[in-house]
Amino acid sequence: MGQKVHPGGMRVGVIHDWKSNWYTGSKEFPEALLEDITIREHIYNKLSHAGLSDVLIRKDKQRITIDIYTARPGIVIGKSGAEVDALRKEIHGMTHKNVHININEIKRPELDAKLVAQSIAEQLQNRVSFRRAMKRSLASAMRSGAHGVKVQCGGRLGGTEMSRSESYSEGRVPLHTIRADIDYGFVEAKTTFGRIGVKVWINKGEIMPEGYEGVTQRDSRLGDQDQARRRGGAVEGLGASREGGRGRGPDREGLGPVRQRRPRRGAGRKRAQDNVERPRTDEEATSAEGREQPPVEPETPVTPEAVADAPDTTTTKKQVEDPTKLESSGDESDEKSDN
Repeated sequence: MGQKVHPGGMRVGVIHDWKSNWYTGSKEFPEALLEDITIREHIYNKLSHAGLSDVLIRKDKQRITIDIYTARPGIVIGKSGAEVDALRKEIHGMTHKNVHININEIKRPELDAKLVAQSIAEQLQNRVSFRRAMKRSLASAMRSGAHGVKVQCGGRLGGTEMSRSESYSEGRVPLHTIRADIDYGFVEAKTTFGRIGVKVWINKGEIMPEGYEGVTQRDSRLGDQDQARRRGGAVEGLGASREGGRGRGPDREGLGPVRQRRPRRGAGRKRAQDNVERPRTDEEATSAEGREQPPVEPETPVTPEAVADAPDTTTTKKQVEDPTKLESSGDESDEKSDN
């Protein structure tokens, strides 16, 4: 059996505070606890359409202070404060104490897990496809600046006979990291074919202790290195060595690393060596790496003096007639004269 722990209750006393602040003896404790439960149930039932996110209660002996966090403060306050006055009178009749109510507006409801779960439940009740509702809320939360989102729906999804659960997630949702500010919300959608439970986890970042100045880039966690690599920033330390050895391209946002295609056969075999120094590229006698280079003079072919004074050929040419040809030619001329 899985031992599930509420993400908010796990972080109480570390980065989150209690939602009810009061102290009584052991005899008055059950009565004070039931009083809190009845106040919350009354507020949620009366203002269920106002987009309530959280209700905080602080109690003294004769005074109760209630902080209501909502995405629609105008509906809670009402026209000229009529709704708030009516709610104050009802709680005063239940507790017989002075009641003070503060209305706080949630500026970005896309980053509130309870409101996101409520919106998905309302869409399921209006017969919207559960996959479309989950993916739409996931994308809007990531656009608003969430570090990670996880959405899970369980029940008779799509009206099927057998119930099942499906979930979508994007980014990082470290449930075991206590300093991670993870908001959790659970709402039930009351459909015609049964109830569908909607759970939402939203990671809003990390809350560090007071006096924390930060760590250097080399000492940071590998998860932070991965985030910097996804966003296109500089990577140092172990993340840089790991990135250099993988040979992968930049990551898509939240979808993992993109693998480069393998080159074709015969292509990419001849690669220039990185350890060979590049030639000089400017007139200041400096190489591409910044080292000074010796001056380079053009080489012209020079012939030695002995070779220059030598004649074209080693032996002189003289025209000498062959004596045999002369004798034969003389005999032929004498015979012609005799005839």
